[in-house]
Amino acid sequence: MSIDWFAFVQVAGATWLAAIAIVTLFSTAVRLQALANDGGARAGVARLGMYACYAASLAAVLFGIYLIVPQFGGAPH
Repeated sequence: MSIDWFAFVQVAGATWLAAIAIVTLFSTAVRLQALANDGGARAGVARLGMYACYAASLAAVLFGIYLIVPQFGGAPH
């Protein structure tokens, strides 16, 4: 049995990048939510950005679940 180290590094790198992207999107959404709740002239723009960041982070998580769970057709059988 041998390990394909290049494929291992690719998977590890993709995992790190996806985790960083999801955490960044979610934390940006939380920050924008705080700005929107404070009110002010740009509360509408902050609220729109908040919804967009929450939606993008949710989509990334759901796509990851789709790829992992075999019943959804993402993982090879």
